[in-house]
Amino acid sequence: MRTLASFNDAWTFHKGFSPDLVRALREGQAISLPHNAVELPFNYFDETCYQRAFTYQKILAWQPDLSGREVSLVFDAAMADSVVYLNGTEIIAHQDGYTPFEARLTGLLREGDNLITVKIDGSENPAIPPFGGRIDYLTYAGIYRDVWLKVVAPVAIANIKIETTNTLADAKSVSVRCDLSNPQGLAFSGTIDVELKNTEGEVLASVASETDGSSTTLSMEELPDLDLWTLDNPVLYEIAVTLTSAEGSDGYSSHFGFRTAEFTPEGFRLNGKPLKIRGLNRHQSFPYVGYAMGRAAQEGDADILKDMLKCNLVRTSHYPQSKWFLDQCDRIGLLVFEEIPGWQHIGDEQWKQESIRNVRRMIERDWNHPSIVIWGVRINESLDDHDFYVETNRLARALDPTRQTGGVRYITDSELLEDVYTMNDFILGNEELPGANRPRTALRSQQECTGLSRNVPYLITEFGGHMYPTKIHDQEQRQAEHVRRHLEVLNAAHGDPSISGCIGWCMFDYNTHQDFGSGDRICYHGVLDMFREPKFAAFVYASQCDPSNEVILKPVTYWARGERSIGGVLPLIILTNCDEVELRYGSLTKRIGPDRENFPHLPHPPVVIDHRHFSNDELGVWGLKWEDGFFTGFIDGKPVTSLHMIPNPLPTTLDIRPDRQVLKAEGRDSTRVIVRALDQAGARLPFLNDVVAIKVDGPARVIGPETITFQGGTTGFWLETTGAPGSISLTASSLRFDTVKEELQAV
Repeated sequence: MRTLASFNDAWTFHKGFSPDLVRALREGQAISLPHNAVELPFNYFDETCYQRAFTYQKILAWQPDLSGREVSLVFDAAMADSVVYLNGTEIIAHQDGYTPFEARLTGLLREGDNLITVKIDGSENPAIPPFGGRIDYLTYAGIYRDVWLKVVAPVAIANIKIETTNTLADAKSVSVRCDLSNPQGLAFSGTIDVELKNTEGEVLASVASETDGSSTTLSMEELPDLDLWTLDNPVLYEIAVTLTSAEGSDGYSSHFGFRTAEFTPEGFRLNGKPLKIRGLNRHQSFPYVGYAMGRAAQEGDADILKDMLKCNLVRTSHYPQSKWFLDQCDRIGLLVFEEIPGWQHIGDEQWKQESIRNVRRMIERDWNHPSIVIWGVRINESLDDHDFYVETNRLARALDPTRQTGGVRYITDSELLEDVYTMNDFILGNEELPGANRPRTALRSQQECTGLSRNVPYLITEFGGHMYPTKIHDQEQRQAEHVRRHLEVLNAAHGDPSISGCIGWCMFDYNTHQDFGSGDRICYHGVLDMFREPKFAAFVYASQCDPSNEVILKPVTYWARGERSIGGVLPLIILTNCDEVELRYGSLTKRIGPDRENFPHLPHPPVVIDHRHFSNDELGVWGLKWEDGFFTGFIDGKPVTSLHMIPNPLPTTLDIRPDRQVLKAEGRDSTRVIVRALDQAGARLPFLNDVVAIKVDGPARVIGPETITFQGGTTGFWLETTGAPGSISLTASSLRFDTVKEELQAV
């Protein structure tokens, strides 16, 4: 049977590339994968520092069990121009930083040690998408995803494609196409066995067929008692395929789900039921290490989108992302819009052909994920290119007729070649766009954007972001306006049944090129900061969940009378999914319901407290001594949550919170750790900028510097295991707080 073993450890890394491969190995730095070629500062750096060549090397020792087998190295991704050598001979070149590639070693390995060398060139090569123009994100050089040593029989399973039919019926059907790999061109006959399993590994159905080595499709019909994959109950099943022949046996498995997804002129439907999409865009970057974060961090981002932000969809802007991230989206019930690499620029014919190959690589890698509901086959925000996009759409439909295509644009009247008109609508706040002299508008009608006289499947793929960048430590009025803009767009989308939904820009702040952002190489476009800490706008999304999921009560205020330009905290937006919110301030008590006048379409409009709710005498109370604020949320007339905000915040508690306490010793496991400066009531101190010193004892290290500063009363880092089991003691100290300690374990 096949083996697929991690090939991440015991590499050497050399800054530069030399034809003298042995010398590079001798002088290299010992590293493990995933790896970022240049560890960057948090901000203020020169991104050209990684735009050059680097060398990765490792010894592969010959083993007798490799004889007579197909042997290859599988790279999940490397950025961006990769060449693999075996004992000094070039094996394969791959010009894409986001999709997998395989270096076949069969017949080339010698007894003894074999030198694997990988040249990674991080230069922005204009022949490779997304390069050639300006890009509003960084493309960090390195082997930043996992590498695997694959050993299989001479004829093996290359891939399987799973399609479901009769999905909404009581008795469902599934077909499995098995594509075989026979690189030596051997005469072949064998048997394919396919098993359908549930999550407990029980075999629910099976089918078998003879094969002559060509692609073979097997079906299982009239399958009873199977559950749908839904957002609330994302039931997964497994297809396990076994190939048996005189050449040996091979096994391949993939998870999938029974679900239907359709964008229509009347909105989006999941399993035949209307669903308004509410999502955010995600880059795959992290502070200091760029793309080079492993499985736990990738899964953690999916969990944040689903559990903290309560989104139902994520767009993988602007490239295919980690399989660990997509697998977790499958498991937790988070929809995905996945797209090919690119940002506005379309290159020459060679560039376009590489982009078309990206369509194939993306779809063939990911077509079994039930979370993916649409393929993005247009370069993000590019101009029309008829022949190019006819071909990307044709190929996508040929490879996967079960999903619709989309193509993200920001220009109006763009040619619709895709199945869904996917539009970045930045009308809100843009005085240069046509119609900006009209009343404040959150979204344009789809006809205004498409130029068509009829409704078509339509999805807003970006809004906000660069229109109103907001830092986690910005003054309260800017944060409140940031919140209002997200509220207005979500409300407009919910109010228009022809809009399938909207995807905000974006999940978190990210490093970028010098042409963008705030001059410090950061775009502050997120509803979270770079450490995934929430700004107020994050609770716009969270508050739209049902209270049975989580009760949300978040006043958009620092509760300081002098923070706003004119003083006071009114109007006060309270992001909540409660029926009513009661505010008690001194002698005043007000219980107020959601603002359905200004936000009539939201599932849970905010409560907005302003001058309308007070008499002149009551308003005078706000001008006296600043006092405590007590907020209580009510559902069905009963109090369900409360919050106390104090008028005299003082540094009281240093709070340190790892996402996980138990880590894996092997495989570069990691956990995010958040450090917060809190006042007497447990609220974050938004303008405290003190230094925090982090100390780690045990088999782990801090990713990035061990001395960090608060921003908005919070900071963070990722803690990574170093390969050995044992206790990990994590200490955080800051001059104005008692030192705190957390105990973790690597097992």
